[in-house]
Amino acid sequence: MLKDILNNIQKKSLKERFLLVLGILFFLIYLVLGLMIMFWEKLPLNMEPKYRYAFGGLLIVYSAIRFLRLINSNTE
Repeated sequence: MLKDILNNIQKKSLKERFLLVLGILFFLIYLVLGLMIMFWEKLPLNMEPKYRYAFGGLLIVYSAIRFLRLINSNTE
């Protein structure tokens, strides 16, 4: 399975590989930002804890959606 994924990535053009790396980077950025908002107490956001958790959760869900779209576009 991993061999098929690597072969699929190697068949892509340079532009498609760059966009894949960029997609993975932004997935990680949104995931880490969501976790930071939820769990980093000293982050200078004047929000109630329930809104911090809601906003962090929303960012994590958005990162999951981006990841699923990235995986689905990678299989083509």
